[in-house]
Amino acid sequence: MARRKLIYEGKAKILYDGPEPGTYVQYFKDDATAFNAGKKDVIEGKGVLNNRLSEFFMNGLQQIGVPTHFIKRLNMREQLIRQCEIIPLEVIVRNYAAGTMAKRLGMEEGTQLPRPIVEFSYKDDSLGDPLVPEEYIAAFGWASQQDLDDIVSIALKVNDFISGVMYGVGIKLVDFKIEIGRVWDNDFQRLVVADEISPDSCRLWDIETGRKLDKDVFRRDLGDLADAYTEVAKRLGVLPTNTAQMPKPTLIN
Repeated sequence: MARRKLIYEGKAKILYDGPEPGTYVQYFKDDATAFNAGKKDVIEGKGVLNNRLSEFFMNGLQQIGVPTHFIKRLNMREQLIRQCEIIPLEVIVRNYAAGTMAKRLGMEEGTQLPRPIVEFSYKDDSLGDPLVPEEYIAAFGWASQQDLDDIVSIALKVNDFISGVMYGVGIKLVDFKIEIGRVWDNDFQRLVVADEISPDSCRLWDIETGRKLDKDVFRRDLGDLADAYTEVAKRLGVLPTNTAQMPKPTLIN
């Protein structure tokens, strides 16, 4: 197994130094977390499924002109990605009331919103990823007003794409969150979709039955999370042939 330098380990993924300058290898773990890691478990095969699903969505976005950090899938659990500077925001797009929004506003889960709503939360687990208005983002220098306009445009394009794809396989896209990164070509900055797009970061409900096919299955103890993710991958035609555990690469300290 190749020896790699560990760059960063998060709740669901690990970043290793990439084989070429300006690249990382992103490894998908089987760890499942909820409530800012207050609830944890290991779901065998989850990382393999999320790797394939994120590859599917990132490739699809690139084909319609939405830039991402994705370069290619390397194996069952790893992707080659472009290094980027992550803007410290979670960009949330909501099509239906669910989760924290439903609680905040006293709305029934599943209520269709009059239009897609884009929210921002500050990425800090210790603070519970609080919602922040655009004025905070600009004032603290996390992103410029032009960046924010571009981020909203990107988020709505992602929403249109994923909603259409999911509707075609009988799944409702309730909401999702993405991260945005900055990449530099000489002095020119581009914004790209980063991190991942998978059932870990989306709410997905079966259109006919309302069955949840996302991480709420784990959050709310609604059944087998791997079965839910497998159903999404199966409908999209990206079901891997083997979701067995792969060992992690040997690290260089």
